[in-house]
Amino acid sequence: MSANAAVQEKKKAVARKDMTKWQWTWKEIKRNKVAYVMVAPFMLIFTLFTVVPVVVSMLLSFTNFNMLQVPDIVFMDNYITLFLDDDIFLTAIQNTFVFAVIVGPASYVISFICAWFINELPPKIRAIVTFIFYSPSISGSAYLMWTIVFSSDAYGYANAILIDMGIIASPILWFENTKYIMPICIIVALWTSLGVSFLSFIAGFQGIDKSLFEAGAVDGVKNRWQELWYITLPTMKPQLMFGAIMSITNSFGFGAIVTALCGFPSYEYAAHTIMHHLEDYGNTRWEVGYASAIATILFAIMLGANMVVKKMLGKVGK
Repeated sequence: MSANAAVQEKKKAVARKDMTKWQWTWKEIKRNKVAYVMVAPFMLIFTLFTVVPVVVSMLLSFTNFNMLQVPDIVFMDNYITLFLDDDIFLTAIQNTFVFAVIVGPASYVISFICAWFINELPPKIRAIVTFIFYSPSISGSAYLMWTIVFSSDAYGYANAILIDMGIIASPILWFENTKYIMPICIIVALWTSLGVSFLSFIAGFQGIDKSLFEAGAVDGVKNRWQELWYITLPTMKPQLMFGAIMSITNSFGFGAIVTALCGFPSYEYAAHTIMHHLEDYGNTRWEVGYASAIATILFAIMLGANMVVKKMLGKVGK
C-alpha cells in the first residue's frame, strides 16, 4: 500500500469514529451511489422473485392453505405431520440424501478432473471436447437414450446384451425393480452432471496467471500436484465455490431425471425424493401449506450443506 493510500485509510478510520453506524453507512451509499444504481435492477428482481417467495413460503408453512380459501394458521402441525406421520416423506429424505451424498461430490470431482485435463488441450480441440462433454447436460432428449438402453423388453440394449451373453434368461424390468432403480438414476445423473460447474472450472483454469507457476517453481513447488494444491486451487476459489453450490443445488434438487426414467411416482417410491414430494403436494394436491413446509425443510438442508462446503473450501491451499 502506498503512503497516500495509507493516509487516506487513516483519515477514513478517524472520520468513522465520529459518526454512528447508520451515518457512516449512508455516507458510503451516497459516495458509491452510481454503483448502487447499477446494481439496483438485479437486486430488485432478486428480491421479488427469490427473497420474497422464500419468505412467503416459510410463512405459509405454518398454515393450512389450498390456494382458494384464506390460510388457516396451524403453527407446527405441518412439520409434526411430516416427521411423525408421513412415511413417504421419510423415504424421500433418505433417497434425497443418498442422491446428494453420491451424485453431489462425485459430479463435483468429475467436473473438476475433466476440466483439468481438457485445459491441457490445444484451444481448438479444447472447444470441441468441451462442447461434447457439456452437451448431455443441456440436451432435452438426453434421457431418451437411457430409456432405450434400459427398456424392459428384449429389445432394450442392456437386456439384449445380457441375454446374448447368457447372463440372464429373460428381460429385466429395470424400472420396476427396486434393486436397479436407484443405481440407474445415479448413473444417468452423473452422466448429465458436467454442466455449469464444469464450465466454471474451465473458465477458472483459463484465468490463472501463468507467472504464478513460475513464482511457485522459484519458491519450491516441484510437481503438478503441488501446483494444483498451492497455486491452482487457491486461485480458483471463486469458481470452486460456485461449482460446489451448483453441485449441491442440483443433487438436492434431483427429480427431473427420476421422473423421465421412472415416471411419477417411481415404483414403490424407490427413487422418490423431497422434490417429488413437494411436487406431489404443491402441484397435484394443492396443499400449499404442507408443500411450503417441505420446501422450507429442503431450503434449510441445502443452506446447511452450502455452509459446510464453504467451510471446507476455506481450508484449500492452507
